Amino acid sequence: MAEEKTGGKPDETNLPENQTEQKNEENQTTVPKDMKAVVLTGFGGLKSVKIVKKPQPSVGEGEVLIRVRACGLNFLDVMVRQGVIDSPPKTPFILGFECAGEVEGIGEGVSDIKIGDRVAALTEYKAWAELTSVPAKYVYPLPPGMEFQDAAAMLMNYVVAYIILFDVGNLRSGQSVLVHSAGGGVGLAVSQLCKTVPEVTLIGTASKHKHDSIKESFTHLLDHSVDYVHEIKKISPEGVDIVLDCLYGDDANKGYNLVKPLGHYILYGSANIVTGETKSFFSVAKSWWQVDKVNPMKLFDENRSMSGFQLHHLLYQQGAHEYVHGVVNKVFKMWTDGQIKPVLDSTWAFEDVPEAMQKLHDRKNVGKITLDPSKEPKPKPKLQTKGSKEKDKEKDSKTAGETSVAENTNSEKEKQGDSSAPASTE
Repeated sequence: MAEEKTGGKPDETNLPENQTEQKNEENQTTVPKDMKAVVLTGFGGLKSVKIVKKPQPSVGEGEVLIRVRACGLNFLDVMVRQGVIDSPPKTPFILGFECAGEVEGIGEGVSDIKIGDRVAALTEYKAWAELTSVPAKYVYPLPPGMEFQDAAAMLMNYVVAYIILFDVGNLRSGQSVLVHSAGGGVGLAVSQLCKTVPEVTLIGTASKHKHDSIKESFTHLLDHSVDYVHEIKKISPEGVDIVLDCLYGDDANKGYNLVKPLGHYILYGSANIVTGETKSFFSVAKSWWQVDKVNPMKLFDENRSMSGFQLHHLLYQQGAHEYVHGVVNKVFKMWTDGQIKPVLDSTWAFEDVPEAMQKLHDRKNVGKITLDPSKEPKPKPKLQTKGSKEKDKEKDSKTAGETSVAENTNSEKEKQGDSSAPASTE
């Protein structure tokens, strides 16, 4: 009689079919999966931006896992790369503050979002990846018909523009507005939002090469490199009601001094501190020293107000996610009603992010620059090594030699006559 085996590891080949399937599923879940992400390896130039394979994120309590289809590129991303922001995260980390895509996972406690929903999100970094986990309070369902690229082009720019115009600036009919970087994503968002209010005079400043593309969006369009203060004084001698400044530095002084009594100067960016590919302590210090320090009594005497706005801080440090959610809903409704439409400059593959960043840094974009994780990168020029150059020379020399021999042979045949040549038909 055969001795019965007891104990030890069971033979998987003899397991019941349902247990075998369960075992295979367990094995599959333990295999780590990778995703493509845009990672900053160190603060500095464009070479510090790398495409890296990272483990796919898990979805935690209160979070939503998004399959990213489009991302937004903002000037804030350029500043983060250079390290000219307060309290940057420790490198390496995944870049990006906004994205749009489809929901692939729901964490415990999330009830108002379901798998398969089309959404956009304002993230605290981590947006430029094929997958990202985001707290549900920073995730916004897309209206029917909105494309992912349009969502990425709208989300941050139009929320910022709406808040600084209507909630901080309190724009009303018949007022005047000055906005810098008029050809950028926020500048064009401001132009569209201003058109929803009757009789608003909108003055924009932008590089001269952008004027033909955007002049229809503004009442007056000025070259930023000339004395735009003098030009504005000719248009409106008393100044303007609202100044929207994303530049800082000397433009802050000019902007404040252009504000009418009861008007608003609003700082929402500091692009002037970015002057080169890498961080410049000189440009940071220069921008700071150029700005006049305003005593509150001056505001009191002149009946002006100064304000600042930073969306990322409002969301992630000051907890105003419910307020921002309400603004997103208003912006999306305006899109649904046909009042606004994002202007897309260009869409880039993850692998081409450094080139896209350079375009934004050089202010060559008109409208929003977006990223597409599924887009094929641009073909790279073939690099020639020393060895390949020598092989090419050898090949060229050999080809030249063969050509010379062939020419000599044909010449001999012509002299002696070639019996294999076809007879003349003449």
